[in-house]
Parts: sequence; structure tokens; C-alpha cells
Amino acid sequence: MQSNSTPSSRPGKPSTTIPTNAGCQTGVKPAKPYPDFPLFAHATGRWAKKIRGQLKYFGAWNDPDAALEKYLAQKDDLHAGRTPTPDAGALRVKDVTNAFLIAKKQLKEAGELSPLTWVQYKRIADEVVEHCGKHRLVADLTPNDFGRLREKWAKKWGPHLLKKAVQYCRSIFKHAYDAAMIDRPMRFGPAFKRPTMKTMRLHRAKQGAKLFTREEIVSLLAASKGQLRAMILLGINCAFGNSDCGNLPLSALDLATGWVTFPRPKTGIARRAALWPETVAALKEAIAERPAPNRTEDADLVFLTKYGARWTKTIDDSPITKETAKLLHELKINGRSGLGFYTLRSTFRTVADETKDQAACDHVMGHEVPHMSSIYRQGIGDDRLHAIANYVHDWLFAAPKANDDGAKEGGVA
Repeated sequence: MQSNSTPSSRPGKPSTTIPTNAGCQTGVKPAKPYPDFPLFAHATGRWAKKIRGQLKYFGAWNDPDAALEKYLAQKDDLHAGRTPTPDAGALRVKDVTNAFLIAKKQLKEAGELSPLTWVQYKRIADEVVEHCGKHRLVADLTPNDFGRLREKWAKKWGPHLLKKAVQYCRSIFKHAYDAAMIDRPMRFGPAFKRPTMKTMRLHRAKQGAKLFTREEIVSLLAASKGQLRAMILLGINCAFGNSDCGNLPLSALDLATGWVTFPRPKTGIARRAALWPETVAALKEAIAERPAPNRTEDADLVFLTKYGARWTKTIDDSPITKETAKLLHELKINGRSGLGFYTLRSTFRTVADETKDQAACDHVMGHEVPHMSSIYRQGIGDDRLHAIANYVHDWLFAAPKANDDGAKEGGVA
């Protein structure tokens, strides 16, 4: 009768048979193939070795030769405390995406990457794993795989998100090449490209301008109160976005003189803006009614939810986004695509540009302009910042004037 055991041997050493159930956790532990075999049979069904105080695993019981080969390839790095260089031929899609996310998570924890960006990276990494299969060998991926992935994304996402997804996917495999996980750059094929600028422009034109009218902003202010009203005022007064409001510290405010000096959390670029009297009053009211923080690190924040938590979250639909969406729905201002809290920032810039002081507008927005003049310019005069604040204030609150043709003047209609 033929034996059901699997022989394993080493030249010059006696052979040892491995039970047929050796790959199962419930099976009987096999003996070492030979006495000086460097690995031992672990209860999880794998050959293992304790190195520098940690258990390392190298393969299933029923294939000790493969486990030994893997150990010999990695032992120098493991005993030296280094992460072994992966075998490019055995590298799986999940290995590449996990390595990329771990690297980005380290940047996030160091404060060099926003939590929201990390969430977006993970979303695209999960999409890649789902499409390709987590155990798919990277060496087996072809341009056709990426072409079909882009086609799938294009059917469910607009060009803006598609552009970001393609770039993030490329970044995942570039990281693998830069980290020496793969020995050549990934070939994505001619189809796996970001949408063209023409496609982006046509999409924006189809959606229409993402701006609020003065009447809509006045309605938002009239219907809101407390912290949300103060944040809406910061949005149109100082071009603040969701993250700006959610991370604004009390130390950034000088309510006595009416100024906010607060680098953008997203980029760290310096930013300063003059506050309107309405904004100062709303901030004072919001601060007076601010709930107690439930974390000591949030004690200096201007805005806290009713639960004492931050208004910013590491998700796309932050509390500020949700509260603004509810208000827009109540006021029936949500009929145009893409309107939200961040639209206040776009509206501010569109109106403020009428002052024709681009440098001062960039400073309030926290924009870094790649031009030599921005390197030599060491600051913007407060009088110029006041002029911008006053112009946008007059556009919003002053009664519009009629010209000779009966049309209303003053920025966005």
C-alpha cells in the first residue's frame, strides 16, 4: 500500500515523514526533518523560530523545505533586527498596499499627513485590493488589470475623484519600487491615466459655479445660531474651511482688536485676516457657550460639539459638513451640485478678487504661490487685509447699488 505521508529530507541527513494533516492546526505536530533543523513546529501549523524575542513564521508543516529556504533567505536581516527584503516574485497585492499604508500612517502620526488624507489613501488601497485580489502576485499584474480598474472607477465616480484615485494607485506601486519591494517600476498601461484637463473643465462647466449668492449666505446666517453661525461667518469673512474651523485654537484669536492669525492646518502656510464686528460677536457668543472638552488636548479649541468633541473627524462627512448640509436642505439651497460649507471659501475668493490685490487675497486664503515675489515678500500690510475684509463685508451686508441700466453692482449676484 502506498504511504500517505510526505517525505522531507536533506542530503546527508536521515529523512523524516510528515503526517498528512501537518498543515492543520488540529493535526499532530511533526518531528523535525533532522536533528539540527533550525525551526520548530508551532501549534499554528507553521514552522517557526524565536528571533530577538519574537516568534517568526516561515511556512506550513507539510513543506519544511520551503520554510527552511525562506528562513535562510531572511535570517541575516531578522537576526540583525532589520525588516527582510521581500521576495519580489512572491510579493502579493496586499503586501504592497499594507506597506504603503503603514508608511503613510507613520507620517500621519508625526503630523506630516492629515488624518483625512490617510483615510482617502486607505479607501483607494482597499479598492485596489478588492479589484485585484489580496493574494494576487504583483508580478502577475498587467496593464489590462489597471485599465479595467480605471473603467470601473470612471463608471461610479466623477473626474475629480477619478483623478485622485488614479494618482493614489500609482503612488502605492511607486512606494513599492522606491522601497525596493519590486525591482522595476509598475507598468500601468496607456489606459490608466488621469482625466484630461479638458474633461475636468467640461465637468465643472456642466455642474455650474460652486458659489453662494449674497441672498443665500444671508439666509444661512439668519437660520443658524451658536457655533455654526460663527463658523459660517469665518467661512465668508476669512475663507475658513471645515478643518480650519475644527482646529482653530483660542490662542489664534485677538477679539479685542479683531484679528485671527492661524496657519492652515492642511499646509502650515501663514494666514491672517481681519474679523468683522459680526464675526467677533458670534465668536464671543460661541466661546461663552462652548461645552467642556472631553479630552485635555482639545481644551484650547474654539469650537466643540455638544458632546465636547472636535468638529473635525478623519472621515469625508465631518460634523461641519453634516450640519451645513442639513441647513442647506431646510432652506432649499441644495439644488445645485457640490454646495457645502467649503463653498463659502470659494465665494470669498471670488468676491475678494474684485479688490485686485491678489497677494493679499492669497495671504488670507493661505495659498502658497510658486513665484519669486512670494519668496521675497515677508508680509502683507494690515491695511490691505482690512481692505479685503471690508470689501467682502460690503458685498454681503450693504444694500446693492443700481447702475444706469438698473443692474445691481458688487461682486457675485
